[in-house]
Amino acid sequence: MRPSQVTQALEYLIKAKQPVMLHGSPGVGKSQVVKQVADKLGIEMIDLRLSQLDPVDLRGVPSVDKEKVGKKEVGKTNWNVPSFLPTEGKGILFLDEINSAAQATQAAAYQLVLDRKLGDYELPDGWAMVAAGNRSTDRAIVNQMSTALKNRFTHLNYEVNNEDWCEWALTHNIAIEVLGFIRFRPMLLNEFEQRNETKEEKERVQRLKDAQAFATPRSWEFMSKVVQQQPSPDIEYELYSGIVGEGCAAEFMGYLKYYRNLPNLDALLMAPDKAKVPEEPAVLYALSTGLAAKATPDNMERVVKYALRMPAEFQVLLVKDAVTRDNALTNTKSFNEWAAKNSNVLF
Repeated sequence: MRPSQVTQALEYLIKAKQPVMLHGSPGVGKSQVVKQVADKLGIEMIDLRLSQLDPVDLRGVPSVDKEKVGKKEVGKTNWNVPSFLPTEGKGILFLDEINSAAQATQAAAYQLVLDRKLGDYELPDGWAMVAAGNRSTDRAIVNQMSTALKNRFTHLNYEVNNEDWCEWALTHNIAIEVLGFIRFRPMLLNEFEQRNETKEEKERVQRLKDAQAFATPRSWEFMSKVVQQQPSPDIEYELYSGIVGEGCAAEFMGYLKYYRNLPNLDALLMAPDKAKVPEEPAVLYALSTGLAAKATPDNMERVVKYALRMPAEFQVLLVKDAVTRDNALTNTKSFNEWAAKNSNVLF
């Protein structure tokens, strides 16, 4: 399921208090999508890493209290509830890395997942449980889940989707250079994804799993933070290689040459009906994302005027990105005129 579908499914399952587990490769954004759902519903989220816990950590530490039985004082063991388990309010108890936890810790979670209890502890009514884990085929640290624990969850497979990621990137301060590159080379958003069943493709994915750095949605987010620091050209390639791997870094550096040689966008918007429209796809992607970031209600007429001279797919890309970044643009006359003529591709 693509992230937008997972978000929709989680909302239904959380409201039904049905435990759910997300399966997906490392770095694709499983924990982020759970946090987004919690924020959308206006509830808390407790991120509990089961791989870092022992069975006794879940149950709590015992203490002995004295109580009188007849004339004798008898010791009685009580379990102290761990401070990380909620006792009130509404929220999501997120059991991350559940299949990386030791099997004894997984077994300790059986009752919590199915019965919403753990010894004397009971999960409050306003709380739901969501778990997540990596796939064993991705060479992550994964322990076999028992059938008893598996059967306690609704299972959803989380798949990376370029369109969903780009829409998220537009509202989460991802560098324009990174967004434009992923638009240009969408296959590089998640290198873990096996694209076909050919021998060559299987060997590529296998080699990737032995690499120190590789491209995932998470690593492109890291890349964005570094790009925004404007590192020295002397070390750029080495920095980027350490984040997304040598192959992706080399392609990204090639894309940056196009991006950095773009005409001054402010000057371009001063003469939108005369400024040159490039033909190279890489330049058009860079130009579209750059102009979308520049669009304001005051200059939207000029942005649209230039967009109308671009190939149709880049015209749509530019306008959609612009209004995603700033919804106020939908109130402009130029946008509404453009949208009326292009409603079949915009919505």
